[in-house]
Amino acid sequence: DSGLRFHYVAAGERGKPLMLLLHGFPEFWYSWRHQLREFKSEYRVVALDLRGYGETDAPPHKENYKLDCLIADIKDILESLGYNKCVLVGHDWGGMIAWLVAICYPEMVTKLIVVNFPHPSVFTEYILRHPSQLIKSGYYFFFQMPWFPEFMFTLNDFKVLKSLFTSQATGIGRKGCRLTAEDIEAYLYVFSQPGALTGPINHYRTLFSCLPLQHHEVIMPTLLLWGERDAFMEVEMAEITRIYVKNHFRLTILSEASHWLQQDQPDIVNKLIWTFLKEETKRKRE
Repeated sequence: DSGLRFHYVAAGERGKPLMLLLHGFPEFWYSWRHQLREFKSEYRVVALDLRGYGETDAPPHKENYKLDCLIADIKDILESLGYNKCVLVGHDWGGMIAWLVAICYPEMVTKLIVVNFPHPSVFTEYILRHPSQLIKSGYYFFFQMPWFPEFMFTLNDFKVLKSLFTSQATGIGRKGCRLTAEDIEAYLYVFSQPGALTGPINHYRTLFSCLPLQHHEVIMPTLLLWGERDAFMEVEMAEITRIYVKNHFRLTILSEASHWLQQDQPDIVNKLIWTFLKEETKRKRE
């Protein structure tokens, strides 16, 4: 309905149940490469470039990035792909969108899987009471400035972008699946295109107009996966999320893993997702 063209990468046969993957910042469909390969045996796996990212259209005004628009995008995409429901998977900012889609359109989400992002109400309440999380989320406030955040990312051949994934403070740890030179190259290629950072940062520039939420409850089975060494999100928020899920809720915290969990520990993440998906089927049979 928005008139925008969305880019996605798909694996698995059409007609199989849909698994829809929503990436975080600063990422694109490629952050799900390990999951595209893994789940195509039983699912039609679709990894999107969110509005403003990668090869998806990027409307110019920040108003076009309000959470309402982002939630409506997922509903439209589901229908365009010929489905009325899916297993919805989101990481980081894509996790925020996944939670909101599950809350606003529960009939469209059979199972919810979120990686390193708490329920949005937990996030907004926790951040107000914990200065340490407020500091970790400082970039949300930095991103409110026009043009300057984009400029900062481009300095020294996109040094900030590279260090997010590779530095000791924020990157994938020693025991993780480090990004290869080709992986880094893919990220640099996408974000070095003219204007490629403005859409992604615009997602954050409208955040404060949309919160707090009116509705909170999540009614489908939910899996929350969390890398404990997340430099941006305090692990305490993961446990509090349980309050808002009025169905089967499984939380797994991986002690050695970073914020970039599905790239950091792809084998473990994939195994945990399979267990959760099968577990639910088994429960229904019983």
